Amino acid sequence: VQLQASGGGVVQAGGSLRLSCAATGIAFSVADMGWYRQAPGKEREFVASITSAGRTGYADSVKGRFAISRDNAKNTMYLQMNSLKPEDTAVYYCNAEQWYWGQGTQVTVSS
Repeated sequence: VQLQASGGGVVQAGGSLRLSCAATGIAFSVADMGWYRQAPGKEREFVASITSAGRTGYADSVKGRFAISRDNAKNTMYLQMNSLKPEDTAVYYCNAEQWYWGQGTQVTVSS
């Protein structure tokens, strides 16, 4: 299983970014997927999840600002991040089935 995260970058506070996670080697359409993040000096934390049925869940800190989605035809999961804050700065990781991890993509939000 390989999970390739992309789309990170540097953005000013209030800006937007869209992360992508391309999955291979997994039956993507039946896999529960999620995004996590890890800021410097902190533990990795849950950001958002989407089940194979399309049910979504979010951390309180990102509710109303982030949106998770998936395209089963492309074996790809997305995270649309709006109204970004400096505290959103972290390495963002995609996850499959609570088991497989991607390599992470850096998101930096400047104030």
